[in-house]
Amino acid sequence: MRLLMDAGPWLAVPPVGYGGLENVVATLTTELRARGHEVVLATVGESTLPAEERVSAFPTGQFARLPGPYPQVVGVAHAHAGLVLDTVARYAGAGRPFDLVHTHLEVVGPAVLGAMGVSAPPVLHTLHWDLARNADFYATFDGRGRVAYVGVSESQLARGPELLQRQSLGHVPLAVPVTDVPPLPRARRGPYALLLARLTPTKGALTAIEACARADVPLVLAGPVGPYPDQAALAAALAAPGGARDNADVAWFCEHVRPHLDGERVRWVGSVAGQEKAELLGGARAALFPIDWEEPGGTAVCEALAAGTPVVAMARGCLPTLVDHGVTGFLADDVDGFTEGLRAVADIDPAVCAREARRRFAPPVMAAAYEARYHQLLGRAPQQTRPLTLPAPRTPPSGRAAAAR
Repeated sequence: MRLLMDAGPWLAVPPVGYGGLENVVATLTTELRARGHEVVLATVGESTLPAEERVSAFPTGQFARLPGPYPQVVGVAHAHAGLVLDTVARYAGAGRPFDLVHTHLEVVGPAVLGAMGVSAPPVLHTLHWDLARNADFYATFDGRGRVAYVGVSESQLARGPELLQRQSLGHVPLAVPVTDVPPLPRARRGPYALLLARLTPTKGALTAIEACARADVPLVLAGPVGPYPDQAALAAALAAPGGARDNADVAWFCEHVRPHLDGERVRWVGSVAGQEKAELLGGARAALFPIDWEEPGGTAVCEALAAGTPVVAMARGCLPTLVDHGVTGFLADDVDGFTEGLRAVADIDPAVCAREARRRFAPPVMAAAYEARYHQLLGRAPQQTRPLTLPAPRTPPSGRAAAAR
């Protein structure tokens, strides 16, 4: 197939540090191309993932703009969506139309492409987030057979509105890169537990701090605070004139988490990527997910298990479907149970965690499931009666670029 993979304008693909959605896009795109599909990637200019072509409306990721007021943010997603439409039209005009557009851009992706009706290819929209966030849209949008949804977990879709569920092709669990390299055994791992997540109240950092204190386990926090990837960036923003503390995550972190940071029992290392992330995750005693919300996907859980790192998590959202209690980690309902699980991780075999991750979360598993959904959508979508055509584009802004790989 010829596919247009729309990753949105927020972060590079693959991301440097934080970026669950973008990691999924990178993993899926790579595997689809290995299986013989032609994939064009709509992303940002700093992306490096190989693809038949990369197209972008912005030279860099726009994630830092997301916390801004709606009038300052809404144009970003639509500028990117315009680039997607231009790309669809350009390929159709060249006699090489896309078979399908797979968009990961929340709301704007399906809305703009769906509005084109039979002038655009069928659209598959992966839902990476809590569906309550844009409940009005998902409760009313009708893709008319040409736009379909795929969730990232059964529990996520079960909480969605009826109209969304009727247009869903089910769920496809997330995947992460896996290897046959044996994970570090327990005896060679560090003493610390790791919380790998964006530092917000719903990710449960305070629960992790309390449980680690009770269990006498050092804690490493790895993830950004608001738009700031590390301590240096956050310190500079707080020292500069402006409203860094107006960001809700920054204000919460400064008030509730920063007082616990002592550089030994609780450390914040910021966003991590590449070899640094692999070593930190692969050397941890346990990966902690003390979430205080209904987690829809859990990419970091899959990453932890792939590294052979046992998981201790709250039994919310998709976590009970990812963690095999007593085999690959422990599930808890409160901080007491969470602390017990943290104390018991020495009973979990890292080799078993890695084996289960290879079986359940390997990229070929996800790619095969998406291939099935692509064929399912193409088999039922009304036929495209006329290709999308747009006026010849004017000279693009400096940020818009195309890179063939």
